[in-house]
Amino acid sequence: MTAHADLSPTLQLAIDLIRRPSVTPIDADCQKLMMQRLGDAGFALEPMRIEDVDNFWATHGKHEGPVLCFAGHTDVVPTGPVQAWQNDPFDALIDDNGMLCGRGAADMKGSLAAMLVAAERFVTDYPDHKGSVAFLITSDEEGPAHHGTKAVIERLAARKERLDWCIVGEPSSTTLVGDVVKNGRRGSLGATLTVRGVQGHVAYPHLAKNPIHLAAPALAELAAEHWDDGNTFFPPTSFQISNLNSGTGATNVIPGDLTAVFNFRFSTESTVESLQQRVAAILDKHGLDWHVEWALSGLPFLTEPGALLDAVSASIKTITGRQTKASTSGGTSDGRFIATLGTQVVELGPVNATIHQVNERILASDLDVLTEIYYQTLIKLLA
Repeated sequence: MTAHADLSPTLQLAIDLIRRPSVTPIDADCQKLMMQRLGDAGFALEPMRIEDVDNFWATHGKHEGPVLCFAGHTDVVPTGPVQAWQNDPFDALIDDNGMLCGRGAADMKGSLAAMLVAAERFVTDYPDHKGSVAFLITSDEEGPAHHGTKAVIERLAARKERLDWCIVGEPSSTTLVGDVVKNGRRGSLGATLTVRGVQGHVAYPHLAKNPIHLAAPALAELAAEHWDDGNTFFPPTSFQISNLNSGTGATNVIPGDLTAVFNFRFSTESTVESLQQRVAAILDKHGLDWHVEWALSGLPFLTEPGALLDAVSASIKTITGRQTKASTSGGTSDGRFIATLGTQVVELGPVNATIHQVNERILASDLDVLTEIYYQTLIKLLA
C-alpha cells in the first residue's frame, strides 16, 4: 500500500474526504476542508446551511462572462453491515490492486477531490480566465434532497445568478473512466394508489368487496400499457409497481382496501399531466373506488450537443484517447434541479460498478485521469 504522502494531490484529498463519516445529511466537516482549500485559491465563499443541511456556493473570476460550475455532494449512503467490509468503510486506503477503497470513493468524494484539484490548478495557471469557475456542494443528495441543491438553486435563481454550464461529479463511467457521460436524466414520478373495497368474511363474499380482486385487472393493464416510444435521447417511459399491501393478517377476512406504490421513469415524450390522466382513465375504466397521492421527484432534462458536451468529450478524447458515449440512463441526480436554470448539465465521474455497495472501490489512478479531464475542460471553456 502506498504511503499517503507519496500520493497525488487528488488522491490525498480523496482519502481525507472519505475518512470523514458524512452519512447523509451529515457533512462531517468535508465542506469545511473544501472551502478552506478553495478560499486559499482565491474563491469567494458563501456557506448556505439550510435547515439541517450544509451547502456552499463558491466562485472565482469575473461577474461578466460564462459560468462553469462543478456540482456534487459530500454525503454518502450508510455503510450497511461494517463486518461485511474487507476494511473499515471510513478508513480509506489503496489496496495492493491499486483500488481506492471506502464509502464514497466512487459516489462521490473521488470526483470532489478531482474537481477541486483541477480548479486549484486552473486558477493558478490562468488567473485572468474568462467568466467564472463555481462550486455548488451539498450534504443532502443521498437523502430527501429538499434542503440541498434544490434549495440553493432556488436562492441563486431568486438573485438571478448566471449558470451556463455545470459538471456534476456523479459516477457516470461504466467500465473505463470517461467511457460514458450523462447528458440528461429521465423524470421520476411516484404514486401511492389506494383502492377501497368493503371488508368482510371470506365465507360471505357477496357482503364484501375485495379490493385485491378489483384492482388486479387495472394494475395488470397499467403494467402492460405502452406509454411512449422514447426518442433519440431517451428510452421509452417505464412503469414499475414497487409495493403492494392489503389485508389484516387474518386468513378469513376480506380486506377493506389495497395500497399500491408505483413509479414512472419518463422521457420527454410524456408529461406529468399526460401520465396522470392516463392512469386515471384506466382506473376509472375498471370502476374502482380509488385515490392517488402523486410525488414528482424530478422532470426529465437533456443537454443536447453544444459547448459543454463538446468540451467534455474532446477532453476525454485528449486524455484517454477514447470516444465517450452520451447517455440518459440511470436514476435521478441533482442535475435535475440545476437544469431548471436553463443550464447545460453533464455528469462525469468515475466507474459506478460498486456505488452504494459493501466494499465500494474505484481504480485509484482513475481519479488522476479525471482531474486531467476536468482541467482540460476548464481550459477549453474558460481559458
